[in-house]
Amino acid sequence: MRRPSGALSPVRALLRGLPTLPAVILLAVFLAGPIGYCVYYAFTNMQLTGAGTTRFVGLDNFTRAFGDPDFLNAVWLTLVFVIGSAVVGQNTLGLALAVLMEKATKPIRALTNGVVIAAWVLPEVVAGYLMYAFFFDQGSLNSVLGAFGLPQQNWLYTMPILAVCLANVWRGTAFSMMVFSAALNDVPQELLEAAEMDGAGPWQRLWRIVLPTIRRSIMTNLMLITLQTLSVFGLIYTMTRGGPGNKSETLPIFMYQQAFQNSLIGYGTAIALVLLVVGALFSVVYIRLLTLEDD
Repeated sequence: MRRPSGALSPVRALLRGLPTLPAVILLAVFLAGPIGYCVYYAFTNMQLTGAGTTRFVGLDNFTRAFGDPDFLNAVWLTLVFVIGSAVVGQNTLGLALAVLMEKATKPIRALTNGVVIAAWVLPEVVAGYLMYAFFFDQGSLNSVLGAFGLPQQNWLYTMPILAVCLANVWRGTAFSMMVFSAALNDVPQELLEAAEMDGAGPWQRLWRIVLPTIRRSIMTNLMLITLQTLSVFGLIYTMTRGGPGNKSETLPIFMYQQAFQNSLIGYGTAIALVLLVVGALFSVVYIRLLTLEDD
């Protein structure tokens, strides 16, 4: 049987793939290896202290998790945190800043970019302490409210999930703003000028020309910031440690508490695996939407 025209022989295909072999090995050792161990430990009763021999327990950890009200609460708060601070907050504010920066003067643009990007480059723990100092009962927010005679409260106690959502929006908006700023440069100016001559207002031009043109950038940005927000740990742990009670206990916080504070490595790893699956599902949805756009 003759090989199709243009097809490589197995030996030549292998030789062409040799330069990528070191990268494949590194990925297998440092990425696939830990994920494999994570999957294994998720089906065991491994503990840090006070445990006998580690043994295989099947789906017991997952059954326990989905029957645990604290786990279900963590899943719900994770969805609230991701949708509120990433899908709505960072995405919308990043787009708004990018659009406004198109019309701003150079000094205003430089100042805004500097302030927004400074929040993004701060280490997560440092940003968490700054936001804690802003929201706690004697913090900056209550000082400003008191100066105007407005009611004050301990925001980290009364509305902890809202506080951490706003903190994550403040810290992460810069990434979305830069993505959308780059995308807006690809919008054909002649289309905007033609629409303006036809009487289209700013909102009409944004809705009918700008957003359809940059929709792929919007979907890509949504996927990236969703995956990043799912793994946020240091910001929340610094501000509230998941409290008060479990009112801001997202899945990464709950996983940490079970694995390292309660010493239940097997159970905590099962929760980590659930978080990995949630991230994969979000990715599949966004990739599917991009595919539909192409079709």
